[in-house]
Formats: sequence, C-alpha cells, structure tokens
Amino acid sequence: MSVADTRMVTGQLGRSPRGRWRVVLRCSYGAPVVIATAPALGEAPFPTLYYLTCPHLVAGVAAVESAGGCARWRVRLADDPVLVARLRDADAAYRAARAVECGGDDSAVGVGIAGERDVCGVKCLHAHVAAYLAGIDDPLGESTVTGLTRECDDGRCTEGG
Repeated sequence: MSVADTRMVTGQLGRSPRGRWRVVLRCSYGAPVVIATAPALGEAPFPTLYYLTCPHLVAGVAAVESAGGCARWRVRLADDPVLVARLRDADAAYRAARAVECGGDDSAVGVGIAGERDVCGVKCLHAHVAAYLAGIDDPLGESTVTGLTRECDDGRCTEGG
C-alpha cells in the first residue's frame, strides 16, 4: 500500500486501517472504495475480508440499514429459497477468497460475510456491498448498491491523499 492510499483510507475511516490490507476497488477519482484486510489481527480472528471505505457509500448503506434494510432481507430470505441459495454461494465464494488472502490459514473459517455463521442472519449490509463490489456475486450487496448513487460528485476522498 502506498503512503497516499494509507492517508486516504485513514481519512475515510477516521482511523488507521488495522493489520495488513490492500485496495481492491477505486472510484473514478482514484480513491479507495473497498479494501481487503488480513483475516487476523495479530492472534485475534478478523472475519471481515472486504471493507467498504468510501464515505459516500458508507453513508448510503447506513441509511438503508437505518430504514430497516437488514430486517427486510431477513424476512425475504425466510421465504425465498432461491435467494438463500444465491447467498450461500456468495458466502462460500467469500470464504474461499478469504482463505486465498491469508494463504490458506484462515483463523475465521467458521464464519462468512459480516462474521455470520448463518447466511440468513443479515446484520451488516456494508459487508455485503463491499463483497459485491469486490467481485463476489452477493445478491444483497448487488441490490443494495443498485439503489444508491455509486460515488460522490467531487472526489472529496482524494484530498490530502
């Protein structure tokens, strides 16, 4: 990671990124949108592989969550076996990507997207959006991001980078 990326991600998160990380996706302004993080912080497991850093998208997803987005997905998953199957496939792809990222020694092997043991227990749409934007065919992330404006209109994250 470059010094500029570290500055930008630190500014986006409001703190220094933890552990080993890399930029997975950038916006048209060149700012990081999604980072991949190591699945462990020292000895502690850290199941979040893809982390949404773009403040514009973070705020948009937070609004969806605040409006009951997670609860609506849990209800929908209870009645849609096809959607559950797609989400299970996304979860398996996420776990496989995390295993590759850590060289095969995944300390968080028992959990998937957003640290969930049960894919139907949706608790963090940010994690699903990050997974989708990183290339995982996550139907929750895809649907959530489709309803949002994908990036800001002024490249504000590049300031100070």
